[in-house]
Order: sequence, then C-alpha cells, then structure tokens
Amino acid sequence: MSLNFGPDRMGTSWYEEWFCTEEYTLLYGHRDETEARSWARSIVERAQLAPGARVLDMACGRGRHARAFRDLGLNVHGVDLSQRSIEEARAKVPGATFDVHDMREVFAIEAFDLVVCLFSSLGYTDDPADDEAIMRTAITALKPGGLFVLDFMNTIKVQQELVPEENVVRADTDFALRRSIVDGRIVKEIVVQRAGRERRFEEHVRLYRREDLVSMVLRSGANLEGLTDGPPMTPFDPLRSDRCVLWARKPE
Repeated sequence: MSLNFGPDRMGTSWYEEWFCTEEYTLLYGHRDETEARSWARSIVERAQLAPGARVLDMACGRGRHARAFRDLGLNVHGVDLSQRSIEEARAKVPGATFDVHDMREVFAIEAFDLVVCLFSSLGYTDDPADDEAIMRTAITALKPGGLFVLDFMNTIKVQQELVPEENVVRADTDFALRRSIVDGRIVKEIVVQRAGRERRFEEHVRLYRREDLVSMVLRSGANLEGLTDGPPMTPFDPLRSDRCVLWARKPE
C-alpha cells in the first residue's frame, strides 16, 4: 500500500493544515510549561551554556520551549512554518524573537551556540531529502563548536506499544484517534466532534530508527556526542526509552 503524504512546496501539507488549528492546541495542550522547563533545564545543564548564549528553536510552535530557555537567561529565537503559532509565540514570550520559516531552508550561518529541534518535528514529508535538509540547516546555523539537540520518538517502543484506537475528551471536544503503521510511517487519523460539527485530520510521521537519525546527523557534518532518553537525559535504551535524543557537535 502506498500513500501520498505531500507536501509539494507549493501545496498545503497535512501539518500546515493541522498544526494551525485550535483542535491541535486542545489535543496536545497537556504538554505543559512544566514539561518544557524540564527539557530546557536538562539541555542547558548538559550543554553547559552560559547566560546570554544564543539558541535557535526549530519548529518552535507556540513558544513553549522558547519561553523556558528564555527564563534560563538565554537569547532565544524561534522559527516555525505556522503563522498562527508564531503570532501566539510573539504574544506569549516577550524577550524572545520569532519568524515564520520553513526549516528546510537555511535560516542563519554560524550564528547560534545551540540549535534544538524537539517533539518529533521531522519525518513529515514523502521525501527523506527534506529531513536531510533540516539537519544541514541546523548545523549551518551553529557556530563552530555549537551543539545540536534533536528529539525524536523511540520508534521501536512506539511500534511495540501502539494503541490502535483511543478516545480523548478535552474541554467540550471529543477526539477519536486511530493509529496504524503504513509504509514505514505511523499514521494517526483524527476525528474531531465539537458543538455538533465534525472535522477530520491526519498525522503522518516517518518511523526513523536511531541508526537513520545518527546517519543523517553525521552526513550533515556534525559529530555525534551521545544518545539519551528525554529528561533527565538517561542513556538511550531502545526497549525502554520513550524518546531518542541525539546530541551532535559542529566541529570547531
């Protein structure tokens, strides 16, 4: 079975449609500020960043992690494809800066001490070359010696523990979720019932193995420094870790 998940660069992709909706915010609103602070604190401590260090938050969404990095005294810039998300981030995170930007395209050259890409923010398109481009963009944006942190799901555990169907209620909104594995991707079908109205969305994320991610990082020109789970950043265990976090250093 083969599906076309888009996008072409001129069309509207599933993520451009879904991530800009109020329903998306409702469904994932449980990912709160406490979680974001835990991620930011763990990254800053491991990276040993000094106050004022420059951080690029790729696929920053509404600025949850950007706020946490800012509160730790860092100089934060966030980029995201969603105009709506960037507008919310600008309103909610004064002191940080934000731009609408496609992270497949170069944003800056040797400008940041740390680049982060969190919450499985790649693997969305048909073409793996798009994800290679994201890696190159991240490394290009780093100063020599800078650190890139990539957070992705642990696809081994995701496949082992896949919940095919689930119903979730958030406020006055019902979400019916159906998950499946199709052509090396996890596909989530989302049916939203709210105030007598039904809307349908989908998510498609490529199931990159850690070996795939490591290879892409190395091809981007960075050196791998480590693989961990999420906070408190314990060593990565393919059978137990929820997240697969890559730590990569740009050569001096």
